[in-house]
Amino acid sequence: MSGPAIKKICERAFQQGDGRYERLATISISHLYNLRQSKTYERTRGNKNSTRSTQRAIGVRRRPDPQGRPGYIRVDTVHQGDKDGVKGLYHINAVDEVTQYEVVCTVEKISERYLVPVLEGLLAGFPFRLLEFHSDNGSEFINHQVAALLNKLNIALSKSRSRHSNDNALVESKNGSVIRKLLGHAHIPQHHAEQFNEFDKKYMNPYINYHRPCFYPETRIDKKGKEKKVYRYENMMTPYEKFLSLDQPEQYLKEGITLEQLKTEAEAMSDNEAAEQLQRARQTLFKSVHERQAEA
Repeated sequence: MSGPAIKKICERAFQQGDGRYERLATISISHLYNLRQSKTYERTRGNKNSTRSTQRAIGVRRRPDPQGRPGYIRVDTVHQGDKDGVKGLYHINAVDEVTQYEVVCTVEKISERYLVPVLEGLLAGFPFRLLEFHSDNGSEFINHQVAALLNKLNIALSKSRSRHSNDNALVESKNGSVIRKLLGHAHIPQHHAEQFNEFDKKYMNPYINYHRPCFYPETRIDKKGKEKKVYRYENMMTPYEKFLSLDQPEQYLKEGITLEQLKTEAEAMSDNEAAEQLQRARQTLFKSVHERQAEA
């Protein structure tokens, strides 16, 4: 509290009949500051710092280092627009850094009540074991509920570093090239989340992992010793094919999942058939949304 405020309080106390403040009511402000610098005042008013419980930050600030192994996923949220001040639904996008295997799910809201159950399904959607879950510093992922879920599954939680805007660039680029390209930017009401989540699971995720080729960079060192990423057409392949190209890919699979099962999924239809099926399902889904909005 400032010196003038203390002096005023003392004056008011004396005016209200408290005789203990008679001398303090007339004390100068400069003398108050002198008194506050005395050792007697510091001993009386000083705070004693006792041992306190340590509050550990949730998640580690670091860039994941997969070293060629799958299981290090980047995660981000995509908001499906506002309309008249009402929030739309949210997509949760997770991409493996090495294989670019991608799992998308949809949720009404990004509070723990809605997010954690859907997040369990998202993590289960990857065919290989997950080792690290990396997100930005948003509270939808950096909280005790998500940390407890990941801890139960033995998955490390990391978050983007300050002033390193590229830490989560992979998933952010997929937000645009996959989710926005297929689902757009327009507002979609939250009550459609279950329908979209079913669409993600049945049509979108199989298509982008088994039938949609991606670029995979080669890292080269230039004459100045700087790393440069080169994207060659010859290195384009689907996330499934990239996974198969790893040394002994079966060693990374989750218990109960085999390479034969993944092969059956990949060969169930051609790329064009999968794309046509996706587009038909997408048109049906959006038609349903528009019809329900018109009825409302």
